[in-house]
Amino acid sequence: MRRSRGLTAALVLSLAGAGTGIGLVLMPQASAITPPVAFTADELPTWQTNGVVWAMAQANGTVFAGGTFSAVRPPDGTAGAEQEAVNFVALDAATGNPTSCKLAFTVGDGTATVRTLVVSKDQKTLYAGGYFGAVNGTPVSSVAAIDIASCTPKAAFHPSFSATVRALAVSDDTLYAGGDFGAVEGQTRERFAAVDASTGALKPFVANVDEPGRAVEVTPDGKNVLLGGDFFTVNGTTSHALAVVDATTGKVAKTYTNIPSNSVVKDIATDDNGGFYTGNEGSGGGVFDGRIGLRLSDFSEKWRDRCLGATQAVLPYQGVLYSSSHAHDCSTEQEFPDGKRNFLLAQNTNWEGAAPAPVDGFVRSPGKLGWHPTANDGMDGTEGIGPRVMAVAEKNDVKYMWVGGEFTLINGKSQWGLTRFASTGDRGAPTTPVASAASVKPGEVQVRWRTSYDADDSKLTYRIYRNGSATPIASVSASSLEWERPQASWTDTTAKAGQTYTYRVTATDGAGNTSALSATASVTVPTAVQAYPNQVRADGAELYWRYDDTVSPYVADSSVSGNRSGLQVNAPALRQSPGAVSGSSTAMGFNGTNQQVYSDRRQTVGSSFTIETWFKTSTMRGGKLIGFGNNTTRNSTSYDRQIYMTNTGRLVFGVYNGSAKTVSTGLLETYNDNKWHHVVGTQGPGGITLYVDGQNKGTDKATSTQTYAGYWHAGGDNLANWPNRPLNNTFAGQLDETAVYPSALTQTQVKNHFDLAKAPTDTVSTVKAAEDTYINQGAPSTAYGTSTSLAVRGTSAYETYLRFSLPAAPAGQVLKSASLQVKTTTQTGAGTADQINVVPVTGTWSGAGTTFNTKPTLGTTPLGSITGVPDGSAVQNVTLDTAALSAVLGSSYSMGLTSTGTDPLWIWSSESTAADGAPQLVLTFGAK
Repeated sequence: MRRSRGLTAALVLSLAGAGTGIGLVLMPQASAITPPVAFTADELPTWQTNGVVWAMAQANGTVFAGGTFSAVRPPDGTAGAEQEAVNFVALDAATGNPTSCKLAFTVGDGTATVRTLVVSKDQKTLYAGGYFGAVNGTPVSSVAAIDIASCTPKAAFHPSFSATVRALAVSDDTLYAGGDFGAVEGQTRERFAAVDASTGALKPFVANVDEPGRAVEVTPDGKNVLLGGDFFTVNGTTSHALAVVDATTGKVAKTYTNIPSNSVVKDIATDDNGGFYTGNEGSGGGVFDGRIGLRLSDFSEKWRDRCLGATQAVLPYQGVLYSSSHAHDCSTEQEFPDGKRNFLLAQNTNWEGAAPAPVDGFVRSPGKLGWHPTANDGMDGTEGIGPRVMAVAEKNDVKYMWVGGEFTLINGKSQWGLTRFASTGDRGAPTTPVASAASVKPGEVQVRWRTSYDADDSKLTYRIYRNGSATPIASVSASSLEWERPQASWTDTTAKAGQTYTYRVTATDGAGNTSALSATASVTVPTAVQAYPNQVRADGAELYWRYDDTVSPYVADSSVSGNRSGLQVNAPALRQSPGAVSGSSTAMGFNGTNQQVYSDRRQTVGSSFTIETWFKTSTMRGGKLIGFGNNTTRNSTSYDRQIYMTNTGRLVFGVYNGSAKTVSTGLLETYNDNKWHHVVGTQGPGGITLYVDGQNKGTDKATSTQTYAGYWHAGGDNLANWPNRPLNNTFAGQLDETAVYPSALTQTQVKNHFDLAKAPTDTVSTVKAAEDTYINQGAPSTAYGTSTSLAVRGTSAYETYLRFSLPAAPAGQVLKSASLQVKTTTQTGAGTADQINVVPVTGTWSGAGTTFNTKPTLGTTPLGSITGVPDGSAVQNVTLDTAALSAVLGSSYSMGLTSTGTDPLWIWSSESTAADGAPQLVLTFGAK
């Protein structure tokens, strides 16, 4: 059966202007789903079976499904609406409903089943194979021909197969079959045979194999037949699981010996671009469970996908290979590690550009694309495979991907045996981004977020909103997959020193489906460079986890490139204070049992690198502080480039290059004293070196390490068989300022980091208004102390009053900057064209009792001012006089907002529930 059609879609590229700090960026294509994927991942209402669907074919907008079942029922499982369907059902491709075509495949002895379906090239005949003795009472022998127009079996077509038929393929005049049989029409035909497509007469084609045949496909030119199955020989010639034979005689044309002996070929499909593809399944060690891409020109291999997970079906369509399996480990393809099962996948049929160099003699497969409907293993009493077969049908200019198998869930919803997806109608919004923001120097804020996931859009548009504005300040495009969601970021270069900003982010797919706004990320821009984090970035950190995150499970990457964020496992304790570095940085706490952080992006690491972290612990059970491993939430099977603590509190740094090469602190040098310590491990041309608290603790000449793809871990991972292995793989204590570099830092750089962490740094205090109110000249006796909004105007007068409990300056520090932050309301005209002044309040007032008639006295010298506040609810910053506020630190202090104009300003009060709505002061303290 040919499973590829030349249906193409127009792609449209658009450029969108970005906001502050960013130029033009490429936006996602304007199609509903990210090309070259042709189908959404949104399941459509489809009738269900009460058993396994093994076979599928389509013709003229009708989908035929065969298997082992006795009835079908509506998508919602309505009681009493079930229809009899004896191992076969025909369904409308566009509605998912059964058609009037009813066929019953039965057998007198045993359980009847339909295992394969194929349609003739003229779309007039449906051929079925399996184990059955009659169709609607018409005698047959495991193969039948059905007239599609009348939905009746062709009585004259009844070749006799001695056992189950598992695969069929049809050319212009020949029907090829594969299965368990040893004879056809009483003549020896071992597991593969050919009969006349019209009469059923046996043809001279002989391709005898020694084990069952499971797949058969005719090449597009009709000259050869592709055979797949369990076999080890074809016509006496060695060829395991796959072979190419002459379409007329069955003579062997190509053999294969590079499929492992414990693996078989379950499916074969060709495309219109000179390729054919196999789906493979196996069991035991060294199994091959994935897919192979081959060339029809010479039957040679293009690439091999060695994901583990029993591939059942392959379907090439418009340059994409769709597959059904339960893939659970794609480590060899540098994708997801061993873990949860992924049942429906898509990948390009060919590499875009040059294919990579072979690894272990095989070219790695093209990477997975962003199409990821979910399923499950399936029904009780079955093999637990999940999806087993796929077909594409078209009706009314819409294309449908149909999937059958033994699953009982699709996208988390009950759906048995059958489901379908369309080429249009994408309705699923991306997940909500998890955002954070950080600033280490004046005039720059790094806004970053874990990229979202969308089941059929790998390229998403992210919009960043600042200070509550309804208009995005920037738009960024970024790619992500279900198992790889690297951090994306945008740098705001218009942020002013000493001011606090808030940011929120949304994700939008190609169809316009938009996520909810992320939670608010807040940051205060420092008035001076923060020495420690700035130096870590300047020294080239490619991963930098500061552990200042406020929500789980995202750990932000503060490196300049900012794309190696982390994921928390089992909710470590957030924002532990004080952190290792002077100032406002916080740490993360780990319980030593099941908590850790791993990087959200798979990578390889060379033999020059640096790993660095701060730690504090009193544990007597040791544990891994930082390391590299090939899994995420499960124990890695390859793991090194690691620093760990022994039970006694010694530190060990090591790599593996055929044996473990380690450097450790001395017997009396222990660091489980519940104090912050700095540890660094480096490897370079000179070997490996361990540094603790800026001092060199030892070296080894190891200049190489094993090469594998993996993830950075902090707080835990496997330590089996390493010297002085502690009781715990996981670490109990606090970690801070974890960084990874692609080169070996020098001792001078390491010592500089240690010294900078102890240097004085600015601190920031945010003080919300303790009380607020406003007065209205038009209602001179009314008090507004409980109002959710405040107003400022000159004529007729509104004045706003704010009271703050100001902190004293920290010891040895002075006030370096101060600003007042207020947020305009959502009402029309909340902004103002006039100048608003902030002045001291010298008289007394209260929220409950102050009216226009009893208003307090105001000072005449402004503390600060702002002009031209735009409409639209957004946070506004007013820079204040530092000297004036320094004089009143440590006291209760009031300030008023006044104007001489006629255009009112409306802002939220502290009684409002609006996000970021409460008026507040941002005070930055630093060294004198």
